[in-house]
Amino acid sequence: MKKLSILMLAFVFLLSGCSLEDAADHIKREVSNWEKENPNETFIPKNLKVVSVGDSLTQGVGDSTKKGGYVPYLENQLETLDGVKDAQFHNYGVRGNRTDQLLKKLKKADVKASIQDSDLVMITIGGNDVMKIFRENLSHLELEVFQGEKRQYQLRLQEIIETVRSYNPDAGIVLLGLYNPFNTWFSDIEEVNQVIHNWNEASQEILSGYDKTLFVKIEDLFIDTGDTLLYDDYFHPNDEGYKLIADRMFTDLANGETLATLTDTTIPVEEEERPS
Repeated sequence: MKKLSILMLAFVFLLSGCSLEDAADHIKREVSNWEKENPNETFIPKNLKVVSVGDSLTQGVGDSTKKGGYVPYLENQLETLDGVKDAQFHNYGVRGNRTDQLLKKLKKADVKASIQDSDLVMITIGGNDVMKIFRENLSHLELEVFQGEKRQYQLRLQEIIETVRSYNPDAGIVLLGLYNPFNTWFSDIEEVNQVIHNWNEASQEILSGYDKTLFVKIEDLFIDTGDTLLYDDYFHPNDEGYKLIADRMFTDLANGETLATLTDTTIPVEEEERPS
């Protein structure tokens, strides 16, 4: 089709009395413009640099392969995209990390350097903040306690986002939501689900104040599944749980132009390639 258009253009120019030199020069400019306006979707596949920071979900506690929980699944899925040549992950997850501890981790030279050179920063955090409140208030657990601590969590999360942004203003930021690991034993205590839901909303509220951010909701994945998605400790995901988390992350990233927007690059996504 492009060759036909060029030939027709040359023919019109000759009929109009232009010289071959003039026609060739004009056609050269037209072809150049055509290439810019209609780039091949796989013209320059990107090496996607991803930094993962946070808690045990990033470290991969419960993953029998010891390869980093959701990370290897998501890495493989991203590399199926036509626009991604290679997805390179740097994993800095630490079991037990809370928001205050992640802030300290972000100040380490190696983590800072990786973020500065990244396209995406994946964050899993908040679960241990909630667990700390559970442990300290077992004898008098009330929603009001969590509400008060939630605001402090938001302030620390905001500082985390600001820190990442100060290192790299252009990197996309993806925050994984919380899930309720107690559904197996305390499914009748609705307040626990309410706490998780409220804290997820609090996270989304913070992210809404920044461009190039994405919140990935996973709380629904662990409802009514018993312990089938949990590791032997009945708290962390097992292999299947991590795979489902990676599937959700990939689906949200590959939704329309989301990944391209987060990474400032052309990353075409075929509809049929998305997980159902």
